[in-house]
Amino acid sequence: MKVLVSDPLSEEGIKTLRDHAEVDVKTGLKPEEIIAVIGDYDALAVRSQTKVTADIIKAGKKLRIIGRAGVGIDNIDVEEATRQGIIVVNAPNSNTVSAAEHAIALMLSLARHIPQANTMLKSGVWKRSDFMGTEVRGKTLGIIGLGKVGSEVAKRARGLEMKLIAYDPFISADHARNLQVEMVPLEKLLKDSDFITLHTKLTESTKGLIGAKELASVKPTVRIINTARGALIDEEALTKAVKEKRVAGAAIDVFPSEPCTESCLFEDNNIIVCPHLGASTTEAQITAARDIAEQIIDVFDGKPAKYAVNAP
Repeated sequence: MKVLVSDPLSEEGIKTLRDHAEVDVKTGLKPEEIIAVIGDYDALAVRSQTKVTADIIKAGKKLRIIGRAGVGIDNIDVEEATRQGIIVVNAPNSNTVSAAEHAIALMLSLARHIPQANTMLKSGVWKRSDFMGTEVRGKTLGIIGLGKVGSEVAKRARGLEMKLIAYDPFISADHARNLQVEMVPLEKLLKDSDFITLHTKLTESTKGLIGAKELASVKPTVRIINTARGALIDEEALTKAVKEKRVAGAAIDVFPSEPCTESCLFEDNNIIVCPHLGASTTEAQITAARDIAEQIIDVFDGKPAKYAVNAP
């Protein structure tokens, strides 16, 4: 069996694959280059850089499985893969803790103006008065999406003595109670929260979930964190709200189109931006690579994949 790894993958995952298959690591390939070679491979392993289009899938005449070393599968044409009888798998639990910790880190950075203070002091200016912060203790954290990552954020925020509310139409009341989280409508979450963090999937119904209308109902002291998907928030509406001091600040780790090097979000110092670092920990990358490698091997051995996103 032959496996093509077209994005940088943890060495632990590649070693696991090489114990069972012939593995070629070819990163940075253009779409046409992948199309030219994919017909020789039984499996394709990617992260987020490779866009596994319908053309690539159709060219993969021998493909049995496509593995995404991470959670989101936005970069894979799952419908076409399903039509071609190709299993698509991901690693849904690999970056849960890393993403949750990153959201907490961004929240604390917003509360204490850490990036801005760092930049000013390194420029040679000592000016404490510009960086008066706020404690998170006793503040209300609104969690939009109380799934795996949102639940881990809740556990950590509880340790910070925050009041927790959440909006998620798909989560049971029992699950929320176990986390000591009060479930509320989105309108109430927006109105009552001191910090809002997003941890929901991007779907047709959640695209633009936070726009001008929603931002009109928040406290002027609210701070918003997005480590989920960029298109959940209307970037221009958020930037305008921050500039007009209707929102105190925001921390954005994700963008509608990535990589992103230009955005209206870059225009205001009260908006912290990161290049999609939610899963960027050594531990998360090792876990994701191993999860994908093990599933590819299982499929080669005629076993079911653990996290097949298009299984019947």
